[in-house]
Amino acid sequence: MSTAVHLDGITKRFPGVVANDAADLEVERGTVHALLGENGAGKTTLMNVLYGLYEPDAGRVVVDGRERAFDSPRDAIDAGVGMIHQHFMLVDPMTVTENITLGNEPRKWLGLTVDRDRARREVSTLVDRYGFSVDPDAAVEDIGVGAQQRVEILKALYRGADVLILDEPTAVLTPQEVSDLFSVFEELTAQGKTIIFITHKLGEAMTAADEITVLRGGQNVGVVDADAVTREELARLMVGREVLLDVDRRAADPGEQRLRVDDLAVEDSRGVRAVDGVSLSVRAGEVLGIAGVDGNGQSELIEAITGLRRVESGSVELDGTDVTGASRRDRIEQGMAYVPEDRQDRGLVMDFDLVSNGLLGSQHSAPYARSGRIDWDVATDHAESIIAEYDVRPPDAGTDAESLSGGNQQKFVVGRELARDPSVLIASHPTRGVDVGSMEFIHDRIDALRAAGVAVVLVSSKLDEVQSLSDRLGVMYEGSLVDVVDPDSVTESQLGLLMAGEEPADIPRPDPVPTGGDR
Repeated sequence: MSTAVHLDGITKRFPGVVANDAADLEVERGTVHALLGENGAGKTTLMNVLYGLYEPDAGRVVVDGRERAFDSPRDAIDAGVGMIHQHFMLVDPMTVTENITLGNEPRKWLGLTVDRDRARREVSTLVDRYGFSVDPDAAVEDIGVGAQQRVEILKALYRGADVLILDEPTAVLTPQEVSDLFSVFEELTAQGKTIIFITHKLGEAMTAADEITVLRGGQNVGVVDADAVTREELARLMVGREVLLDVDRRAADPGEQRLRVDDLAVEDSRGVRAVDGVSLSVRAGEVLGIAGVDGNGQSELIEAITGLRRVESGSVELDGTDVTGASRRDRIEQGMAYVPEDRQDRGLVMDFDLVSNGLLGSQHSAPYARSGRIDWDVATDHAESIIAEYDVRPPDAGTDAESLSGGNQQKFVVGRELARDPSVLIASHPTRGVDVGSMEFIHDRIDALRAAGVAVVLVSSKLDEVQSLSDRLGVMYEGSLVDVVDPDSVTESQLGLLMAGEEPADIPRPDPVPTGGDR
């Protein structure tokens, strides 16, 4: 089997940071290769060098046995290297065909007019060849996230890519969509394509890859066969120490009701009812998990609870006070912290530095504000404490949020919210995009808050996460909370049936809650 990609001694420096330090990578043609590492390990930087976004300070890029010097992504594409970024680069109102052919449209009439019929035929042929379930005529804004990712892959294939780089490709996918993506990998490699995917998820690397290269501190610290390595061994390579992969929950004694939601109805941005009569309650010292396939009302429910979306009917109570019509600021002041589902849209102002982002939601309150003026020394100390505690990289409070990797953005948001000393924590996908070491730390911090008497609502698409952290586990389907089950006894198969709107037999349920309105 021939080598498709060989990166030899790649070094890439940024001010104050060595992102890649003589890093090596060798990928065989027709295989799936996982590039595994913590946030800030240099994975994306190394792939950006291969894709021509960055010029290396030292080292060689070899593609198909030929040394290359890419000045831009166009050079990489011409050499058969395509990259699908974590945040898709699609034009929502345009069709699938228009997005795939954009900038490379077939033309007629001496090149003066786009040949739309030919473009559609070519895209349809591509879709059929790789067995993708994508409608060439659909508007991108009308298809799901998994289908949008396949459109991005088709864009690269349309431009002649033989090597496909995918940056954290499962970060925004449901478990079902992840399985579909891995089937796509199998089809692509069967037809001779080479896949490199960046990830920090051990299980996905072991499931989808043939080989795994682990980066730590910008260096290659090991290459392993995915079939011959354990999760524990991979975690140790990634972090450089033993990692507790399973949550060991502390003892907790649930107390009085802190949060109550009663018969809540909420509409989505299209005016369609997304939450339909949901009731729940959470006590001090308890984690209520919420599972479900994305798009079944979880987002709208959480936004209504946190004050970011208007409630059509029903009520939200926080420590016995009706906050249904209260602002987000009022809820923060009453003790509600919120880790949002979308860190970039809801959690950060991307062109603000970390000092300013650390203040969000607290910029009017002591000790950060005095007599209407922000104390920037205190604010800087606050940001630096979050950076240190949560290992945010680069460790510079003056860095803009947009300069951080997705995982480091997530760690900063989680750190800011947990630092509020809340009585109620609403955590929506709190470990989305973070590495195994940071995931261990965030899980431990959430469990510590629970043990200290904080009431936690945890929404996650990761079933192992929501099961291991929760005392009770609710399942949402089509806007309703269809059941509340015992997370320690329920099986993944039973959860899957509930998430699909079916009622499994012999479902284990937790002890009834003495106060509140779960149903």
